[in-house]
Amino acid sequence: MKATTRLLALAAGLSAASAFAQADLSEAFLPMFQPLPAQAPSPDNEITDAKVNLGRMLYYETRISKGGKMSCNSCHILDKYGNDNLPFSPGHEGKLGGRSSPSTYNAALHIAQFWDGRAPSVEEQAKGPVLNPVEMGAPSEEFVVKVLKSMPGYVDAFKAAFPGEADPVNYNNFGKAVGAFERKLITPSKWDTFLKGNKDALSAEEKKGFATFAKTGCVTCHNGAPVGGMMYQKLGLVKPWPDLKDNGRADVTKNDGEKGFFKVPSLRNVTETAPYLHDGSVKTLEEMVKKMAEYQLGKQLSDEETASIITFLKALKGDLPTEYIKEPKLPESTADTPKA
Repeated sequence: MKATTRLLALAAGLSAASAFAQADLSEAFLPMFQPLPAQAPSPDNEITDAKVNLGRMLYYETRISKGGKMSCNSCHILDKYGNDNLPFSPGHEGKLGGRSSPSTYNAALHIAQFWDGRAPSVEEQAKGPVLNPVEMGAPSEEFVVKVLKSMPGYVDAFKAAFPGEADPVNYNNFGKAVGAFERKLITPSKWDTFLKGNKDALSAEEKKGFATFAKTGCVTCHNGAPVGGMMYQKLGLVKPWPDLKDNGRADVTKNDGEKGFFKVPSLRNVTETAPYLHDGSVKTLEEMVKKMAEYQLGKQLSDEETASIITFLKALKGDLPTEYIKEPKLPESTADTPKA
């Protein structure tokens, strides 16, 4: 009887020690993370209500696309966590793009935009797909400006957003307006409440999940306020990624040493943004977590460890800003509004 009591006491002590070690581990890694800010400010693009309101309209605007059917929201669907849940997004002719469309939520906090980082900001990124022949297919910047200038409602909105400018309806200001809108596409979750000091915001299972996430080494690349998006990393870092054909960042930098490097994705809302990777080739979060551990960290995760990490990842799902993203009434077309 006494031996049984001693064994129970020892087991309880070990369990308590394990819980303490887990808590200690979590606390040690927490400085690598920050809560999401209310918005992602830019020294080059002041966020004003007038600019945001214009940017919201432009985000939903289809008349600047060839055929008049595509908008930013066609591939980065705001009420679906900023993406379309497709491996590749169809453009104005139904042709598929070469990479999966990443979410626009929290993207303004990233080191750069696109999988290969070729755009330094959301303002520059916004101008790319509009002119891409596979995506929105607008024939030129001049066409886009002509469409917008043909509608008095847009002319007035640009004047309000860019006061004092002699000719505010221009393509750079198009990018600035969309960028200002996207800089407030922020989705805080219970993880942020936890980081701000409320230790009860996460359940015991979610805290254990973070400890597993940290112990596995995921925090090496997935950190900061966006939990990723802050660096470039080679896909297949410790074990060659199977059948990788995309050169990634090397096509931008022309540096062969960066072949297979991509911007590390943010894990914010990751439970809602399948399929995964630049090519949408991984369908489930379970498979993605296990592959990341194997090919990036050289570790084989058990089903239990995988499930624990996913429990933490679920805590990164934020609420959609439903009022902020509500589709606005767009200016009326006129007889002079061109079509492509």
